[in-house]
Amino acid sequence: MSKRVKARSTTGCAEGPYRSVDHFDKLAKEDLPGKDTLDKLFTFAVERFGDSPCLGTRDVLSEENEIQPNGKVFKKLILGDYKWLSYNQIDSLVSQFGSGLAALGQQPKSTIAIFCETRAEWMITAQTCFRHNFPLVTFYATLGEEAIEFGLNETGVSHLVTSVELLETKLKNVLPNIPKLKHIIYVNKKKMTTEGFPARLSIHSMQEVQNLGALPEHARKEVVKPQPSDLAVVMYTSGSTGRPKGVMIIHSNLIAGMTGQCERIPGLGPKDIYIGYLPLAHVLEMTAEISCVTYGCPIGYSSPHTLSDQSSKIKRGSSGDTTVLKPTLMAAVPEILDRINKNVMNKVQEMSFVQKMVFNLGYQYKLKQIKRGYDAPLCNALLFNKVRKLLGGRVRLMLSGGAPLSPATQRFMNVCFCCPVGQGYGLTETCGAGTITEVADRSTGRVGAPLICCELRLRDWAEGGYTSKDKPNPRGEVLIGGPNVTMGYFKYESKDEDFFVDENGQRWFCTGDVGEIHSDGCLQIVDRKKDLVKLQAGEYVSLGKVESALKNSSLIDNICVYANSDQNYVISFVVPNQKRLTELAKQRGLVTDWEEICIHADMEEVVLREIKEVAAKIKLQRFEIPAKVHLSPEPWTPEMGLVTDAFKLKRKELKNHYRHHIERMYGGK
Repeated sequence: MSKRVKARSTTGCAEGPYRSVDHFDKLAKEDLPGKDTLDKLFTFAVERFGDSPCLGTRDVLSEENEIQPNGKVFKKLILGDYKWLSYNQIDSLVSQFGSGLAALGQQPKSTIAIFCETRAEWMITAQTCFRHNFPLVTFYATLGEEAIEFGLNETGVSHLVTSVELLETKLKNVLPNIPKLKHIIYVNKKKMTTEGFPARLSIHSMQEVQNLGALPEHARKEVVKPQPSDLAVVMYTSGSTGRPKGVMIIHSNLIAGMTGQCERIPGLGPKDIYIGYLPLAHVLEMTAEISCVTYGCPIGYSSPHTLSDQSSKIKRGSSGDTTVLKPTLMAAVPEILDRINKNVMNKVQEMSFVQKMVFNLGYQYKLKQIKRGYDAPLCNALLFNKVRKLLGGRVRLMLSGGAPLSPATQRFMNVCFCCPVGQGYGLTETCGAGTITEVADRSTGRVGAPLICCELRLRDWAEGGYTSKDKPNPRGEVLIGGPNVTMGYFKYESKDEDFFVDENGQRWFCTGDVGEIHSDGCLQIVDRKKDLVKLQAGEYVSLGKVESALKNSSLIDNICVYANSDQNYVISFVVPNQKRLTELAKQRGLVTDWEEICIHADMEEVVLREIKEVAAKIKLQRFEIPAKVHLSPEPWTPEMGLVTDAFKLKRKELKNHYRHHIERMYGGK
């Protein structure tokens, strides 16, 4: 199964289009016959799973402040068990909330916005909008004030669903600049004060709007059902460049995209449990959760700060969300998997010599077995079950998306967590659908074959040196075509050249990513057009390629490589691994606080030496290896605005943030 041909060209040409061999004659548009809109999927699920658990949330039992040695205060939580809402209960809430919004003047086919963290109320709001044909405008909870103001004004929404925290910290300052906004609905149970908000705004709790919708005069009003061609979502991407863009997604786009995704997740159903913690405003998480709801798989809500027992907001000695929920399915972005990998390996370094030797022997043995297509049950029982319990102990499948996952991290998760780790490739513009690796595929570094809902083409990019005639495999810019390709950008026609319609009426999206199609039809992403920089001497450097290679170092938590066309070398900004660098500083007699370690010239040299060693092992070209480095004591987070919610680097913002260091490293030029 691992070695079978999974996709082939429909024309016999090297550039494609390539289709899955499992659905070769035509592209799949829907999974369940006749269920061609999102509200029909949910109605189908309610009829089928009625009183079964659907969405679960943990109560906060207590909160306390913990003072760190450096004087910083961290909020720590003790959380209870998961409390579940059944399909029937959610069905009732969706009807009431929709009728309540209509009573407040929300019209069918008029946009309504959600700016909220990942939680059950987000999914309830989404299902409400799908049923009542209110196109839902989504924003990441970590977007800055300026981007939120821009998006709300561009879409002209009159109603906004949010949380008290975001309302008070991010929205309050920009509300006077959003004249069309009339109603704000907050999802929290607690009552909030409305002082200090513009007088034209009405502020309601979600419960109040549901109560309004339950009144007979509102509940009896006829619901205008959506059509497959109606707008379902305007999804604002935080974007790694420029201002956010709203991607227009119709019902049939999402139905097609999820049809392709679900075909690659064998056995999805009520026996599974999914943990939801990634941003629901990201297409990967939204489509994963709608698919789970459709197939009866309960979703337990979490956050990156409460995910495991070791997470930053979990009080020491109490249980994180994975320990309590014991999920079987989990989506992740590479940044989170890299973090898990480094945390486990740091613990291994603390073991005694004998324990470390046993772990490493077991790891290498199981790695060989996995590459041959086998398992190692004895190693699992003796060594890896303990590691597996960090994520609850029952995960049967993990899916990584949003950015390339390094082969080393993928193998680590395979070995230590005893489950396949699939990689997916897709974009907001393709409903998150493009490719996903099959469970049986044992290879690393690839993102799988095209899903049954779409096909791929390669377009030559001569400037970058990628063509369909390349050996051993054809390469070029990846184009994705099919019913999952969205309708373009909201009021942003100038960017719509990324989309085109072919002679058969099929929509295509030009991704800007450079791919290579292997002989079995699987795709590997090898470059990105925007990441290519030409140095002074004419050599091309792929920034993304260098970054993913150097991230394999245990001394590097994150890295951004920067190059300037009027210079002949590249430089880098590095978020070092605090534990490892502190140990190395101690060995050199440098005992001081973390910030001092990071600005010390000796420690920059240490990291630079490590970079050169890693680069030599993976055979980077001399001109690709960073010649200078700046160390950042603070990790880059979406809140800082230096990375997107999928933890992709925002190069423009990083360049501005480190402008004076760039000048220093390039000798004041």
